[in-house]
Amino acid sequence: MQMKVLNIYLLSMFLTFMCQNTSQYPTEKPVETEFEKEPILTGADRSDQYLPLLKNKTVGLIVNHSAISRDKHLLDILLENNINVKVIFAPEHGFRGEADAGASIKDGKDSKTGIPIISLYGSKKKPIPADLEGIDYVMYDIQDVGARFYTYISTLHYVMEACAEQRIPLLVLDRPNPNGHFIDGPVLDTAYKSFVGMHPIPIVHGMTIAEYAQMIKGEGWINAAKDLSLDWVTCSGYDHKTMYALPVKPSPNLPNHRSILLYPSLCLFEGTVVSMGRGTDKQFQIIGHPGVKGKSYSFTPQPNPGASDPPLKGKLCFGDDFSNISPDKLFIKPGIRLEYLIEYRSLLKDEPIFFLKNNFFDKLAGTDQLRKQILNGESAEKIRATWKPGLESFSKTRKKYLLYPDFL
Repeated sequence: MQMKVLNIYLLSMFLTFMCQNTSQYPTEKPVETEFEKEPILTGADRSDQYLPLLKNKTVGLIVNHSAISRDKHLLDILLENNINVKVIFAPEHGFRGEADAGASIKDGKDSKTGIPIISLYGSKKKPIPADLEGIDYVMYDIQDVGARFYTYISTLHYVMEACAEQRIPLLVLDRPNPNGHFIDGPVLDTAYKSFVGMHPIPIVHGMTIAEYAQMIKGEGWINAAKDLSLDWVTCSGYDHKTMYALPVKPSPNLPNHRSILLYPSLCLFEGTVVSMGRGTDKQFQIIGHPGVKGKSYSFTPQPNPGASDPPLKGKLCFGDDFSNISPDKLFIKPGIRLEYLIEYRSLLKDEPIFFLKNNFFDKLAGTDQLRKQILNGESAEKIRATWKPGLESFSKTRKKYLLYPDFL
C-alpha cells in the first residue's frame, strides 16, 4: 500500500513538473483548459440563431476572409440558404484579407458571386446612405484580436453609426477574442482620437466584438446611438479565461497565435524607427534595427505579401527573436511588455530619432504621456502605475457589457 501511494505521489510530481515547463516545448497548439471541454462555436457557426432573422430580408455584409464557419465563408452559407445578400462592405486589408496594412482598398465585385463590394478603407470609412439603400438588415462578422489599434473595431464604429442614422438593424456574429483574458495599457485620451484609436479604452480591452459593440452603443460613442437596433449571436463554449487560437490569420502580418499574443506590445514599435518584422516570415515576432549593437540575431526586411514596401527594406537589422516563445507562456503571463520599448530606446539613444516625427506613436498609445515617460527614462513599473486609475475605471464600465464569464 505504501509503495502504491509513493508511485501515485511520484506520478503527480512528474505531471506537475511537465505542466510547469511547457515553455520548453514551443507549440502553436493552445493549452487545454477546463473551459475547452465544450467545443467553441462562433456566432457564425450557430446558423440556427441568425438564419430565421434574415428570411425575406435584403442583407448587407461587413466581412472579410475571417468570416468562416466550418471552412465555409459566411457569404456562401447565406446564399445557400437563399438569403438575399445585396452588398459586401470590406474593411482594412480588403474582402480577401490580402492587402498591405494601411493600403487603400478599392470598390469592386466578388469574383465568385458578382455581388458589389464597397470599401470602408479607401475614400471613406463609413457607409453613406446610398450604400445602404434597400437594405433591411446589416450583418457584421470579422475576427478581431482585442487591441484598440486593430482597425476592425473602428470599422465597427462607423457601421454602427450608419445603421443608427438609417434605422437599419445591425446583427453582430460574435467570435472569441484571443487577447480577451486581460486588460492593459493607457486609456485613450480623446485628444488623440484617430482610426487606430476611436474610444476611451485601454490598448487591450478584453472584450469580444459583440461585447464591444454593446459598449459603443451603451456609452453613446456614436451619433444616434439610441436609434440603433443592435442584436448579436454569442459564441458557445467560450469564456474570457479560454485560450483560443484563430483558425485563420486575421490579417497578412499576424500569421500565427504567437504573433497575435505579441501584437499589443510590438505594434507600438510601428511609431518608432524599429522594425517589428514586416517583410519577413516572422511578423510581430521579431524586432530590430541596423543601429542596434550587442545582439547576434539579425534579419533583413524584403517585400512580401502583405508588406510590399516594409520599413527598413533591404537593411540588415539586429535585434531579438521571440518566435521560440511558447504561446502558452505568453497567454499565462499576459500584459504589454514595456521593457522592449524601454530597452530599444536605450540601445538607439545615439540615433537621430527613435519616435517617428509624424507622432504615430502617440496615436497608437492614445496619449503623448507614454512617449514622454520613455524619453524621461522612467521604469516600466512606474509607467504601469500611471495606468492603474484608468484601468480600474474602464474595468467597471466593461463589466456592464460582458456576455461571458470573466477572467477576474
